Amino acid sequence: MDISKTELKVLKAIWQDHPVSSNEIIERLNNGGEEWHEKTVKTLIGRLVKKQAIDFHREGRRYLYFPLVSEEDYQFQQSDSLISGFFKGKVSPLFAMFAQQNKLNQDDIQELKQLIERWEKDND
Repeated sequence: MDISKTELKVLKAIWQDHPVSSNEIIERLNNGGEEWHEKTVKTLIGRLVKKQAIDFHREGRRYLYFPLVSEEDYQFQQSDSLISGFFKGKVSPLFAMFAQQNKLNQDDIQELKQLIERWEKDND
């Protein structure tokens, strides 16, 4: 699913709590420090509906939007696409790159070690 950065911001606002009206989406986005205009947000909502990332139901005169893809599923899809596209399906070069650029701190390393230990226990 190809979602732009601005569409993702709208989707994140919907993931917070749903179903949600367009006015509530605008309010959530404006609470992030940027000024979002109604027309822009409605255009982005329309794109997300067309891409089948979200859907809606009508309640009286309002449209209430809800996600068709969970945040976790989207993150998995994007990370899988990144690893497949840039790292030939291997995870270790990604972490090697972060290590070389000093992007990993001790907490990250400890968490990775725990994940590997859990994976080893579950896959023995």
